[in-house]
Formats: sequence, structure tokens, C-alpha cells
Amino acid sequence: MADTTRKSGSRRLARERIEILFARAAEFYPENPVWSNRCVELARKIGMRHRIRIDRHLRRQFCRRCNTYLVPGSNARVRIHRGYVIVTCLACGHRSRYPVGRPQP
Repeated sequence: MADTTRKSGSRRLARERIEILFARAAEFYPENPVWSNRCVELARKIGMRHRIRIDRHLRRQFCRRCNTYLVPGSNARVRIHRGYVIVTCLACGHRSRYPVGRPQP
């Protein structure tokens, strides 16, 4: 049997590291966008390894296709169309659609 306390502790630590990596990605972006993309890749790998979901506010900060850290106005286009927010990654052209006005849990 696996030790459940150790497992939950490692998941908690993984969540903290993901938060730190996204903070670093925001910090690195103005000087070197490649570093911020690497931080996003590492955060996604940590999430997959520990089988935890990345929080919604963090999940919307990167492109799911090319792992690019998205900054609206710089490398992402944000539009509102028919009740949806459409975020277009300018690196690969991938579009993400999120409904407007959905209640936040």
C-alpha cells in the first residue's frame, strides 16, 4: 500500500511549484519569452506527473498546443464574440474559447 500522506504532500508541493513557475513565467516574459515558455512546459510536466489539474486562472495563461506563455496584446489576441472570449495564440494560431458570464466556483 502506498502512503497516502506522502502522496497528498507531494501533490500539495507540486501545486506550489506550478504556482511559482507561472509567477516566474510572468516575471521572465519581458526580458526573455523563451524562458517563460520553458516555465510553462515544466509546470505542465509537473502537473501531468502528479496527476493534478492546473487551476483555471493559470490554464488560461498558456497555449495548449504550443505551450507558449500568453500575454494579451503581445503574443495573444483577445476578442469577445457572441458570448465567448476567444483567445488566439499568435505563435501557432490556436484559438481557445471560453464562455462569458459563467459563474465562477
